[in-house]
Amino acid sequence: MLNEIKNHRSVRKYKDEQIPDVVLNEILTAGLRASNTGNMQLYSIVVTRSSDIKQKLAPAHFNQPMVMGAPVVLTFCADVNRFTKWCQQRNADAGFYNMESLITAFVDASLAAENVCLEAEAHGLGICYLGTTTYNVRQIIDALQLPKGVVPVTTVTLGYPDGEAPMSSRLPLNAVVHDETYHDYSPADIDNAYAEMESDPSNQKFIDVNNKQNLAQVFAEVRYSKANNEYFSKELLEAFRQQGMM
Repeated sequence: MLNEIKNHRSVRKYKDEQIPDVVLNEILTAGLRASNTGNMQLYSIVVTRSSDIKQKLAPAHFNQPMVMGAPVVLTFCADVNRFTKWCQQRNADAGFYNMESLITAFVDASLAAENVCLEAEAHGLGICYLGTTTYNVRQIIDALQLPKGVVPVTTVTLGYPDGEAPMSSRLPLNAVVHDETYHDYSPADIDNAYAEMESDPSNQKFIDVNNKQNLAQVFAEVRYSKANNEYFSKELLEAFRQQGMM
């Protein structure tokens, strides 16, 4: 398992090979064993195999090809609906339609997703985490018919890798870990933290293609611009309201 963690790669191209139900169930069961708040398990996992549903999901993920190409798409959702209904059926005064419970459910769903990814890779499968899930939440809500109290958190495509995917660079340990208290970064610390990422040849291609001076400009001005971040923030808040979580 440690080897799988250290050699993780995002797999975006999959073989035309279905995942046996027994394997998929083992992978999903690993997700259920994840740590969670108060053992409430405020999350649900929607398993999508149908091409019709994938076609509805694809635009929400900007038509990234792995959505249609993967045999299985997993959407991890924050879910206070199920737990609230259980409480109501047991005459318990439930109060989970609020921001505190939503954040709890987001964390629970994320922990379950990571367990699923690790177990999938241990079975020789490839995964790709789609950070686009929170951009177009309302499209995903409609495609998966999610009721109030249920909000998509993250999506993982799953399948047998078709070829070997490249390994992405990561920040060094001392760039992320703080000893005892948070130590803010000096200009030299920032240069050291991002040196390897900036020297990665694949990242240099991003700079050239986007006609930018450096990698930071690609991230901040092209891939994750202020205008887009503010727009998707408004959309996400509106989805929270639509699902009764505000």
